[in-house]
This record gives sequence, structure tokens and C-alpha cells, in this order.
Amino acid sequence: MPRKALSRGTENVLIDLGFPDAEELTAKVLLAKKINGILAHRGLTQSEAAKLLGIPQPKISAIRNYKIRGISLERLLQALTALGQHVQINVTPSRHKQSAKIAVAA
Repeated sequence: MPRKALSRGTENVLIDLGFPDAEELTAKVLLAKKINGILAHRGLTQSEAAKLLGIPQPKISAIRNYKIRGISLERLLQALTALGQHVQINVTPSRHKQSAKIAVAA
């Protein structure tokens, strides 16, 4: 049986899987991971987190379970600032050979 040639993927599995919004989803996942880490470190329940962040408890549950399609980047950024985090956004020109992209370091 002939072997299929392996194709090399990107660094982003969501892009490899063909998600059209892969970069945005990746950014949201990284922000949600940071939020979840802070909530866990503080030992907050979902109800306590909802009150602190001004977000309905079902949205906190969605963040905790990384079901983030219905949650905006803005809401995640606001949650981080409510948790005492400094959020900085840098916009730079794309290099000629690279396409423009969204990148998050959290």
C-alpha cells in the first residue's frame, strides 16, 4: 500500500484544520487561558468571577470551557483588566513577504 506524502503544517492547528477565523480563535483561546489561570489561582467560583468581571455566569462557564465563539475579544480584554492585568495592543506593518496576522502573547 503506497504511503501518503506528509504535508508540513503551520504552527497553528486551527489554520491547518481550515478554520477561516483561526487567528482570532487562537487569540481568544490565549486570552481565555490567561483568564482561567488567574481565576484558578484566586480560587474564584464562576459566580464570584461573574460578579467581579461583570459578565453573566454562563459566559464565565463558556470561557472556563474554552467555548469562545460567542465571546468577543473586547470582552476578554475587559475581563483581564478587571482582573488587574495590563493589556497592551501593538500594531505594526506587515513585512513584505509575510501576510498580515493577529498574534497574542499572554
